[in-house]
Amino acid sequence: MNRHAFVGIFAFWSVLIALCALSHPASASGITREIVPLERDGVKLHLECLRAEGGGEKEPLLMAHGLTYSSHEFDVNYGDYSLARFFAQNGYAVWLLDIAGYGSSQPVEDGFKPNSDYAAEDIAAAVRLILERSGKKSMDVLGWSWGTVTSGRFAAKYPEMVKKLVLYAPIVAGLAAIDVTSPFHENTWAHAAGDFQVKEDKTIDYNIVEAAVADTFLSNCWRYDKDSSPNGGRRDLLVAPDKRLIPTADIEAPVLLISGSKDEYVSPELCKEAFDTLRNKGSRLEIIEGGAHAMMMEKPYYKAFREKVLEFLKD
Repeated sequence: MNRHAFVGIFAFWSVLIALCALSHPASASGITREIVPLERDGVKLHLECLRAEGGGEKEPLLMAHGLTYSSHEFDVNYGDYSLARFFAQNGYAVWLLDIAGYGSSQPVEDGFKPNSDYAAEDIAAAVRLILERSGKKSMDVLGWSWGTVTSGRFAAKYPEMVKKLVLYAPIVAGLAAIDVTSPFHENTWAHAAGDFQVKEDKTIDYNIVEAAVADTFLSNCWRYDKDSSPNGGRRDLLVAPDKRLIPTADIEAPVLLISGSKDEYVSPELCKEAFDTLRNKGSRLEIIEGGAHAMMMEKPYYKAFREKVLEFLKD
């Protein structure tokens, strides 16, 4: 075969492979990813769906991210640590949403604008779209950290759209009365690493979180969230501890309140207080001994955490 013929065949197959890649969602380890256009309040929001290839109908599950970093935190794709992929492999269409100004969503000029109530409306817009596409009347939602405030407010305002709600590391009450004056938070490596448990010398305890897991998470923070994020939610959370942030008494759906006993942002006593206000008798309270804020990535606790969530959603 001469050189020109070889080049021609190579070019043909290169084009064919490229066309195939464009016509099928990207997949890895049997997981497909689909990005779905969504816009609210003039802001383009990043919404994507992870599904396992094959199988029957997938139940929709939306995950609401925390305060500083976007929805990539649910897809720490090292080993089997990705929470999103775990649920995709267990029969769910897992939806990840970046609130306005976060991650891959359109930036905002005013960092105070995407506060907790605003974010709850972003969640509502995503859920409406998902329900319309799936033909379902309601769906499951999981929020982590600030995501428990935003998803909790969404669930209280739109009870008809919520099947079950998981509040993971619930920020039940204000964290401290601090005046937040800057509309944007300055993101740093040290801040991103702050959700991991540390040793006495204040370095990450790699007996609790594998180094590669922490590195993957931190790399994604810089890749997707870069050096700043909106501060509207932070201004909501940094209020007096006697101010309740999640309207648990107004939520009609079954709720799982789940936290680690070593979570520095969450009080087991406040979790119990919030649990006692819940209306639905199918609600549960789970405290995982030894776990902390990022226990979905902690080697001794991530499996117990996800199994408890899965059991709650499947019941």
